[in-house]
Amino acid sequence: MCSVALVSAQVIEYEVNGIKYQTLSRQGLTVIMTMMPNHVAGFGLVQVSIANGSDHYWTVAPEDFTYVKADATLNAIATEQVVDILLEKASHADVVKLVTTYENTLYAVPHMKSTNGYEERRQNSMTIGINSRLKAAATASAIALAETRLPAGQSTDGSVFIPLGHDMKMLTGGRLIFHCEGETFEFNPD
Repeated sequence: MCSVALVSAQVIEYEVNGIKYQTLSRQGLTVIMTMMPNHVAGFGLVQVSIANGSDHYWTVAPEDFTYVKADATLNAIATEQVVDILLEKASHADVVKLVTTYENTLYAVPHMKSTNGYEERRQNSMTIGINSRLKAAATASAIALAETRLPAGQSTDGSVFIPLGHDMKMLTGGRLIFHCEGETFEFNPD
């Protein structure tokens, strides 16, 4: 008689240049995440990098991420919603904070090379005018994780924007969960 044990994937935690990362792989899809230290315009930010090492497509979307605490479940929102909100109320300081925080976390990972990520989107947003709200929206569009159908051997990166509750300043005391095509990636509490 054979018995089969279900093995759950283990979260690997590591630190690079003082920034804490967690990585988790399931069915050939690898997700690296870090909590970004700043909030922007009422959003907590999580930087994610996703690589497809499987032989099939995966569809990833920011709305598939949730931040769960004992007393709250906070759902990430779509890139289009982030852009609309920042068009409405963002400032020049929000733009600076977004870029600085995101680039510090993204470029801290050694040998990270995204094939469908921030660098390409950043180049496309460089032509945006000088209006601070428009620039903030364009910056958020470049930084935010976009819904992507990720082919085998490709990767992407971006920020997941999670609206903070009324009494929250940061994402603390909880864990990030990512649901993708029947797989659940549950990261360790922060």
